[in-house]
Amino acid sequence: MSCNYADGLSPYEDKGKLGIPEKFDSLEEVAGKILTLSKWIKEAKHVVMHTGAGISTPAGIPDFRGPKGVWTLEKKGLKPQINVSFDDAEPTFTHMAIIALFQKNFLHYVVSQNIDGLHLKSGLDRSKLSELHGNMFIGQCSLCSRQYIRRKAVTSVGQRELPVDCPALKGGKLSCRGKLHDTILDWEHELPVRDLGLADIHSNVADLSICLGTTLQIVPSGTLPLATKRKGGRLVIINLQPTKWDKKADLVINTYVDDVMKLLLKELNTPFLPYDPKCDPTRQPLSEKEMWQEEFTKREWTLAPRVVNTTRKRLSHLETKAQPKPKKMKQKHQEEPSPSQLNSPGNSGCQGEGSKQLDMVEPVKVELAEEQCNGLKDEQQDDYVIVTEKITGKKLKQETLHMQSENGEVQSTTNL
Repeated sequence: MSCNYADGLSPYEDKGKLGIPEKFDSLEEVAGKILTLSKWIKEAKHVVMHTGAGISTPAGIPDFRGPKGVWTLEKKGLKPQINVSFDDAEPTFTHMAIIALFQKNFLHYVVSQNIDGLHLKSGLDRSKLSELHGNMFIGQCSLCSRQYIRRKAVTSVGQRELPVDCPALKGGKLSCRGKLHDTILDWEHELPVRDLGLADIHSNVADLSICLGTTLQIVPSGTLPLATKRKGGRLVIINLQPTKWDKKADLVINTYVDDVMKLLLKELNTPFLPYDPKCDPTRQPLSEKEMWQEEFTKREWTLAPRVVNTTRKRLSHLETKAQPKPKKMKQKHQEEPSPSQLNSPGNSGCQGEGSKQLDMVEPVKVELAEEQCNGLKDEQQDDYVIVTEKITGKKLKQETLHMQSENGEVQSTTNL
């Protein structure tokens, strides 16, 4: 079924690095690293897990860039030999271990690139999950943006319209009149605003981000864990293949993800919770009122319109505590220059007009202008947050300060 999903996407040449050889740590190395990881989890205040295709391979769903991945074999003109359908696939040990960690309050949020719906089947709460690339078991209304659970995987990809009416009622009486479409992104599609907004917030406030079964090649999904690192938190990568961020990670474990989670649960004294179809929304028995058209149900999988704003406020106390680690700089002992020396052409400390008031420049704070946001409609506020963050991330140069680094090279910093 992963092959059908891959075949349904638009042609795209640059699929990243494919078929990178896998690495395996020794049993002794893994055991030692698990002790370190469990210690960090116990110490952390906000833990986020970033999941990729590697956590679903034990369920019979091939990954994409591994030695036997869909796109690796596609380049050779081959197809994966093992390919379980999305309908038949069941959550793996890692999926259920994530549920167990949530119940013990060792884990606080999951950001996933996977479209297989196994997090949904595991019983993971929607408020604890960002699905950045869509879900094969979800349909979304083209008008009201509500999402509904489907009992079987959709057969289309690329956010195509389905012959299904939206079951929502306006004011409890009038039909929404919208049509449902699949939520699977194609290469050129924008990521879902609310899911991305929540993923960004949780990644920034986390003091520990753990990446499971992903090479972190897709942007922006693959760069979100770095937000934790920038704010002074720890980054852990668990994957069979090397990733582009291994050098930035505080800990890298190269072995099977399921094996890591088994040892981790034992070290954290957390009982494993096996998969139960009764907790699977795609397999739960439904009443006549809950049934809808074309295998769709009336059970929602919708994130609230204001969820990004409310989450930002709720976690603001964590964000203020996550400060970047101070960089150690060598201090040169010298006499303080006089004002005339600062303005003289021969001064080598700083150059240009911006250097005259260098000490008065304050760091730029990227934050939401609440007064402007409150003036927007509820359904527009989440978009405003994301747009604001994108704008502040661009290179809007108003003033450039040239500073001389420790080794004498001239560096530029931009005052936004």
